[in-house]
Amino acid sequence: MGDHVSPLPGLPGPPQISNHIQQHSNNNNQTGNHTATNNTHPVTPLKMPQNCIPTAPGTPGTPGTPGPQPIPQTPSPAPPPGNPNFEVDLPHDLLQLGWRKYWSRRENRPYYFNRGNGETLWDMPGTIQQTFERNSDPLGINTPPSGPPIHHASPNQQPPPHHQHLSPHHPPPPHMMHLQQQGVKRRASDELGPNAKKIIVPGPWDLEIPTNVIMFEKPQTLFPHPHPEVEVLRFQLMMKLRQTYQEMCHSREGIDAPKESFNRWLLERKTIDQGTDTLFPSYCFPEISVAMYREIMNDIPMKLVRPKYTGEARKQLSKYCEAARKMIETRGTSSEGRKIVKWNVEDTLQWLRRTVGASYEDFQERLSHLKSQCQPHITEAAKSSVEGICRKMYNLSCDYAAKVKEKNQSILVEGGINEHAVKVNAPHQRKVWCYPIQFALPCPNLPTVDFVQDKDKTYLRYKGDTVHVNNAYFHKLEQLYRYGCADDRKFEHFLSRCYMLIKRYNAYFGNVLSGEGAQNQGALPIPVLECLNKQFGVTVECFASPFNCYFRQFCSAFSDIDSYFGSRGPILEFKPHCGSFEANPPFCEELMDAVITHFERLLEDSMEPLSFIVFLPEWRDPTPPALLKLEGSRWKRKQVVVPALEHDYRHGFQHVVTKPEVSVKCVHGTMIVWLQNDAGYQRWGPTEERVDTLLEAFRPGRERERDRTQLLSPTRIPETKPDSANSTYISSSAPPLPPTSLPTSLSA
Repeated sequence: MGDHVSPLPGLPGPPQISNHIQQHSNNNNQTGNHTATNNTHPVTPLKMPQNCIPTAPGTPGTPGTPGPQPIPQTPSPAPPPGNPNFEVDLPHDLLQLGWRKYWSRRENRPYYFNRGNGETLWDMPGTIQQTFERNSDPLGINTPPSGPPIHHASPNQQPPPHHQHLSPHHPPPPHMMHLQQQGVKRRASDELGPNAKKIIVPGPWDLEIPTNVIMFEKPQTLFPHPHPEVEVLRFQLMMKLRQTYQEMCHSREGIDAPKESFNRWLLERKTIDQGTDTLFPSYCFPEISVAMYREIMNDIPMKLVRPKYTGEARKQLSKYCEAARKMIETRGTSSEGRKIVKWNVEDTLQWLRRTVGASYEDFQERLSHLKSQCQPHITEAAKSSVEGICRKMYNLSCDYAAKVKEKNQSILVEGGINEHAVKVNAPHQRKVWCYPIQFALPCPNLPTVDFVQDKDKTYLRYKGDTVHVNNAYFHKLEQLYRYGCADDRKFEHFLSRCYMLIKRYNAYFGNVLSGEGAQNQGALPIPVLECLNKQFGVTVECFASPFNCYFRQFCSAFSDIDSYFGSRGPILEFKPHCGSFEANPPFCEELMDAVITHFERLLEDSMEPLSFIVFLPEWRDPTPPALLKLEGSRWKRKQVVVPALEHDYRHGFQHVVTKPEVSVKCVHGTMIVWLQNDAGYQRWGPTEERVDTLLEAFRPGRERERDRTQLLSPTRIPETKPDSANSTYISSSAPPLPPTSLPTSLSA
């Protein structure tokens, strides 16, 4: 694949994604078998077997995943400059025994790696008594010795025979088998010995599916690490901004803020925002949001709803007449416009007085005619006021973003972190497996967060503020953190970051108790996602969160807090070179349009297999521009529609609602469109058989059948929940609970 990219001047050409990679750089996302064999041939990672869907190679930092070994990893810098022989700057006898010296960017110190047996040490071999300790293993690949200690040979002794000298017809001796098993890197939670079982978290997800997405290296983010104090402030300011929006709509226009318009405003602003805050829009042009302006204006002079009965239709028509007349009399507008509105209102009121026994359709038709005649003049009268609301909202958002930034800077100063002195390494122009967002700034000390579990929920408390999540999703967050977090292998910050994650999304959703924001986090049914993976090789979701994701690799709204749990960042900033994706964007027309444009640009730029399966609501009358663009795309391979009320979606708050509430009937049709380049179509093309399988996965009841099968499966790992009567608060800095009290290992 590397032959499609020209090397940059002064930089080596991008290496192929193959077994020829640097195996020993100490990066927190690396795994692999550290052996002395270097005569392997380059292997293209996405080489497809004939007539079947392949098992994709593993993601960085994933122990025991299938695929070519060692797995391509997150990039890491070279050793410190000044010593070209840094790797072999060791005594001669240690070099003969296979020891080499490398540089740890995380710890900013050298470490020692034995190419013969995979052992790693912080101190030079032989200088101290070498025993297995959790903190003495830089790469996390050692295991406690189960046999007698191996004595270091003197320089005059012969080195041990290599593996290739063994006969293929005779098994290697036990000590050689032990050495072969040592090259697999473990997470901190796996450092319990060679017989520790791999943790599989059951639930409506499959976090063990590795990625098939390849991208070029990307720079580290300059966002500061989230902090509980900042998240509390951000939540308070966001709630204040929502309240201000409601008050301005009510006081200036006499209406309630349109439902979900604030959340759509956030989505629309973030498609063009270049600011430094991940939540508040702070650098957008134009300042006036077209989406917010349109939604407010659509509810002036009053919000119209579809009535259920004829009496309600008559009453709504009468109220609209009164609201239109009152507004046109109190607002400054042209005399001609005022005359037109008053004449149409009086004509409609007279029709209401003299008409008896009109049908439901008559009232609705009359209302539609009245609105078409009056709305242009009402819009002219309300234009300056509505623009003032939109501009005020944006200016307040900028002010709140500045307050959040100021709070972040004060925390960095308290922690002795100079954000201007941090050196960011330029990324190499080479292809790697996609990996989570990485921070350039170090993480300041995080305060204590209290934790308690009862029968169904997990509660996290910080300074009297409590958030909660269902137990199954808390265990899911732990597994995602185990795979995705690179700077906290001992889970010292896990509880604090879970609290911040829930707090951030509560601010993003709005009033969770009233269901606000739920539709922006709705997810596809689990059988559909399973089918997308098996039939079309999908391994990444373009719009997800740590709560509703099915795969462990996904794109999400926030580059900072979501990155600890495996996020690759916002999809509009993600530029993959190869892979298969599922895209189910929130229902914001501006965002959907920007996403389709982004996908078409990626397909245009890549010659490698690239596929996007897009799910959009089938809105007609009028048809959104994004839907028209999608239907007319030159990359479209197939288009099907799942009828309304014949399929379900998963609730946007699936991480807090009860299980019977998770499935929500979809009231509109869902359009599915395959956007693929030629190579992607050849590999993951929508054949008739595959499409039929996908449509069958949408059938209501399939998820219940899946749950029943999983419940009866002998490989299912039952969850052990703590007794609610014995639940007590513990601190994130306290010793870990025994396994009987907490089913997953917080001490990892």
